[in-house]
Amino acid sequence: MSGLLGKLLTLPTIRHMRRNHALEHAIVHILSRKAQDTTLYARSGLRGLVVFGDLPTEEVAGAVIEALKRLREGELQLAIHPNCGTNLVTAGAMSGLAAVSAMGVQQIGSKKRSFWRWLGSLPLVILASTAALIVAQPLGQALQLYLTTESDIGDLHITSITRRNQGRLVFHTIKTAD
Repeated sequence: MSGLLGKLLTLPTIRHMRRNHALEHAIVHILSRKAQDTTLYARSGLRGLVVFGDLPTEEVAGAVIEALKRLREGELQLAIHPNCGTNLVTAGAMSGLAAVSAMGVQQIGSKKRSFWRWLGSLPLVILASTAALIVAQPLGQALQLYLTTESDIGDLHITSITRRNQGRLVFHTIKTAD
């Protein structure tokens, strides 16, 4: 990617976060396949990522090692995940904008907004929102691929993996560095 956005995405801090995000997705793909009975989710940030789920540390560490290896070997699809927040934000934003736009189109030329006019606009709002959700699925994945993740993880490495329990919540903090 070139231009200002390309320069922004390659800033060391941003690139590190994007690499952590890619690693997060790869780990979730691997753990989801191995621990199908465990509720699992993860969040990445600047210093690494957190994997939520009651799993043994050895299993998480094994998934981390496997994820790093497979990303380095070119399995770029591991960096994209269907349940990523990028997809959810894309779908929410697009369907919301489509709904507001459809409502606006229905209100053009109307001096007053009656309940019946609003009710009459619902089919167009539902149609526009549904179309936006259909378009949002591949768009969200494209945004992950080009903006929010970096599958070329370079020299990213793990500095620590720590298991914590807070009540019934179990999670592993995985710290990374370049």
